[in-house]
Amino acid sequence: MNPLISSLLVANRGEIARRVFRTCRELGISTVAVHSDPDAGALHVREADAAVRLPGAAPADTYLRADLVVAAALAAGADAVHPGYGFLSENADFARAVLDAGLVWVGPPPKAIEAMASKTRAKELMAAAGVPLLAPLDPAAVTGADLPLLLKAAAGGGGRGMRVVRELGYLAVELAAARAEARAAFGDGEVFAEPYLERGRHVEVQVLADAHGTVWTLGTRDCSLQRRHQKVIEEAPAPGLDEELRATLEDAAVAAARAVGYTGAGTVEFLVAGGQAYFLEMNTRLQVEHPVTEAVFGIDLVALQLACAEGAALPPAPPAPRGHAVEARLYAEDPARDFAPGTGVLHRLQVPTPDGVRVDAGYADGDTVTVHYDALLAKVVASAPTRAEAVRRLAAALERARVHGPVTNRELLVRSLRHPEFAAGAMDTGFYGRHLAELTAPAPGEEYAAVAAALAAASSRTGRFGAFRNLPSQPQSAHYGDHEVRYRHTRDGSYAVDSHPEVRAVAVAPGLVRLEVGGVTRPYRVTEAADGQVHVDTATTAYRLTPRPRFTDPAEHTAPGSLLAPMPGTVTRVAELALGDRVVAGQPLVWLEAMKMEHRVIAPASGTLTALHTAPGRQVEVGALLAVVQEEAQP
Repeated sequence: MNPLISSLLVANRGEIARRVFRTCRELGISTVAVHSDPDAGALHVREADAAVRLPGAAPADTYLRADLVVAAALAAGADAVHPGYGFLSENADFARAVLDAGLVWVGPPPKAIEAMASKTRAKELMAAAGVPLLAPLDPAAVTGADLPLLLKAAAGGGGRGMRVVRELGYLAVELAAARAEARAAFGDGEVFAEPYLERGRHVEVQVLADAHGTVWTLGTRDCSLQRRHQKVIEEAPAPGLDEELRATLEDAAVAAARAVGYTGAGTVEFLVAGGQAYFLEMNTRLQVEHPVTEAVFGIDLVALQLACAEGAALPPAPPAPRGHAVEARLYAEDPARDFAPGTGVLHRLQVPTPDGVRVDAGYADGDTVTVHYDALLAKVVASAPTRAEAVRRLAAALERARVHGPVTNRELLVRSLRHPEFAAGAMDTGFYGRHLAELTAPAPGEEYAAVAAALAAASSRTGRFGAFRNLPSQPQSAHYGDHEVRYRHTRDGSYAVDSHPEVRAVAVAPGLVRLEVGGVTRPYRVTEAADGQVHVDTATTAYRLTPRPRFTDPAEHTAPGSLLAPMPGTVTRVAELALGDRVVAGQPLVWLEAMKMEHRVIAPASGTLTALHTAPGRQVEVGALLAVVQEEAQP
């Protein structure tokens, strides 16, 4: 038995740092945060008992600097380090550095991390242990019969360095792109190929092992709803698995853990298709989606991690599972714009937490979402006796949330949870490929939200359209996006809406408007943020409206064919083209990295490259001119 941990440094940030701190407070363990310069005032820093600065902004200069993190732990007097997930959590050299410094490592042995660090080597190890695998493909020898195939980075995860190839003609280009992205993300450009199963499900098994030979399997999780190979909605247990397949998955997970002498919490991931399970990888850390397992088994996985690190023995068997749990990741991103990340001040983040709902958030009201890190704002988890009840409870919590600031995927999450395919438990990893367009279509009723916003503003003397007492019949108008609202402030103090005669304003106040449409009255809560955006919340949805200025902004006029940065970020690559070269519509010209994701800026039309204003490594702001393509004349 090792000495009990008294002070713990979390080598991470955001919601996972706060999650670990929460358990530490319950156990009486003091907490130490590390932070980059942009995170100096972050929520996890404010909650820690002590904090140590890692100078710089980029992850490579801060959270990925093992030497600085170990030095921070020693300087703060911590006696243990928890890596969280991402960053250095699956770095064997970091684990060794922690142990060499005389600190307790809250994770698996470095040799186990190393064994699973390369997906290619991990597959070899799993094959020897009898774990089922997809047959590997040699990218240099594939034929049309091998398509579609999936290119994957051998190191790291999170969807980086992954490409689906459906046509041989694109193989070389996608292979080069996957290698470049993997090298930039993990410092290792090794890429391998395997068959891509179109209707496969992503199913994983949570394992927990102590140093005394006990290995628990804590059920299954389904993580099939993914965008860009990154998980969005997860649940436990995975629905629709027969007992034989479930037993196969759990037996394979135990075999994988024992094959590398695993201790602590880890996850073995599988692709399930046609009633068969195939090993994908083992994540030698705590998973983002661990709360759904905690809810079903009634346990605290972080507390168990700490106990295993202290040398405690697990009971022979885990608790019995009960009920169902579903988790949704609330991201600052725009699903309708290829999941472009959003940045800026998060004016409000309020999610109702009735019984059965849990929120793990990395931000609070007034915090700033920056371009430097992952776009995850919070995880919302709902549990209930049945899957249907848990899904309904989660969708309702997200609907009633008030999220003001950067655009988010909240509407996508609600619609996904209520989609018939998901409700039936029949989803797979191609869910968003089939349904994204319908799930991101404009929400109905935005025109009524615009009416409510205009009337709420008009009712306030300090509002944008206020103070009409002297001219009660003077018509007024307001523009929100594509919606124009015309109304008059009448002598009796009410408002007549000329542009929407079917609407009757039952009650109007500066922040609350009740509109009656077709005999049904609904409340609209209206908030104008400091950046001018207007947020309208109803009982079932929310709208983010942009007031249209009275005069055209000259900055909106750009030369035809201009490629503008869709977000702030770092240019990672530029197409190997010279001025005067011909490009085709849709051809990637510039690659931007923002919030741990790579985004392609493509040619808007076929034509000639006439200007290129950026280079790899350059930081750009949203709207920055990157290149110009002169469109070729149409015949």
